[in-house]
Amino acid sequence: MSRPQTPIVLSFRRTFALLILLVVLPSAGLSGFGVVAIINERAAVEKRLEAAWHGTLEALAQELPQALREARFVEHDGALALVTAEGQVLSDVPFRAGGGQVESPDAALTSTLTAVLPELSNLPSERALFSLTVGGQPALIAAERMGEAIRGAQLSGPALEALLSARAERYLTSAEPVRFALLPVPREAAEGLVGRLVSEVVQARANALGPAVLAEQALAPPFQDFRLVVLPTGEDPVARASTRNRVVYAVLLGLFYLTLTFGVVYTGRALYREAKLSRLKTDFVSLVSHELRTPLTSIRMFIETLALGRLKDPAQTQEVLQLLSRETERLSALIERVLDWARIESGRKEYHLEHMEVAQVVEAAVAAFRAQRLEGDMELKVEVPEGLPRVEADRHAVAGALLNLLQNAYKYSTQDKRITLSARVEGRWVDLSVEDNGVGIAPRDRKRIFERFYRVDNLLTRKTEGSGLGLAITKRIIEAHGGRITVHSEVGKGSRFTLQLPVSTS
Repeated sequence: MSRPQTPIVLSFRRTFALLILLVVLPSAGLSGFGVVAIINERAAVEKRLEAAWHGTLEALAQELPQALREARFVEHDGALALVTAEGQVLSDVPFRAGGGQVESPDAALTSTLTAVLPELSNLPSERALFSLTVGGQPALIAAERMGEAIRGAQLSGPALEALLSARAERYLTSAEPVRFALLPVPREAAEGLVGRLVSEVVQARANALGPAVLAEQALAPPFQDFRLVVLPTGEDPVARASTRNRVVYAVLLGLFYLTLTFGVVYTGRALYREAKLSRLKTDFVSLVSHELRTPLTSIRMFIETLALGRLKDPAQTQEVLQLLSRETERLSALIERVLDWARIESGRKEYHLEHMEVAQVVEAAVAAFRAQRLEGDMELKVEVPEGLPRVEADRHAVAGALLNLLQNAYKYSTQDKRITLSARVEGRWVDLSVEDNGVGIAPRDRKRIFERFYRVDNLLTRKTEGSGLGLAITKRIIEAHGGRITVHSEVGKGSRFTLQLPVSTS
């Protein structure tokens, strides 16, 4: 017992669904990887820049304490100042401490030094560098003992940045405009959930509002409250590189999905065409086999009748011979139609164009129609007015197309068959119309009736012979002449097919 075969449409759907599944899963993974890469791109750029500046920051972290130790206190503009060997002033606010008091023009510095005055009394005889919190922010202090008194100054942030920039010139490895600065080390998170939350908020705000840090280096004591950082002075290179890379990723992902979509659509269309072609082949074999079976059966039956000598009357013999001739003509017409379609499909169909009267084409089609002896039980009206412009056409091809319409009008009409063949001029077109009073064509079938092997599925078509190639051949012939075919139909009232041929210009 044979197993039922899967319908072609279902097979196509399953294949296409499998294709989509095999494409979507890898593309989803790739897309996820691309999104993660885009999200992490800024961090990756920051890491690369930090590694690029690491050597410069390490060298400056070693040179800064040495440069400060080599500096000396001098009187500068009537005030005490810390000056480098090159003459650069590093201090900002001076102070003096002695006798249990601190003198300084900065009240915040005075208050801070007064609080740590006992520790200042224990300074060694040489100069010392240390950090204090002044006004809520860490500050670098340079001090030295002068007998029982202590003098010193708070170091200037801009002056230290200038010192760092001057020392960093020989270590620069990038042309990016940057500056070097000493920034406070972020404070440790306070105890408890609320304290940690507040600390995170403060840190996030500082990162968002403050300058972008390209790289940083922690400093050893006595600068443990500061970090040496690299800050951009122009466009943020992190944002620029990150934006550029994100655009590249986005463009690549867009191109990938565009290519993927095109590939899926193209593959789907190819699969659909293959499935449709397979279905058409099946329909062709079924239709042609059915159409060939009837005349071949009749021919075989008539030949057997003659071979067995069952017909004694010469009149009956002549009638059987006429029937044999009609069936062979019918068989030849079917084979010729299939061959004609094959020539059209392969592009081997040749058209011999000539300037002719429209009446000549109509007469050729009507003559062929009447030769089939189909006009006996119907009313055929031909309306071709005089003075119609000439057309450039292949007489046999266009007459064959018109004959196909006449045959369809005859086959799909009711018992009271009325067919009208008319011609008229519409602008630069000559219209050849075939109208019948048949069963009509439903709207859903009007677009498909010109497809090869397609037949409207109703009771009349099931009882009517046909290969489903007539209208397809007609459409191809008219389009090859630069024309078009239209249909107007109402179910139960009939149909009107119109062939539009361009008027000859010569």
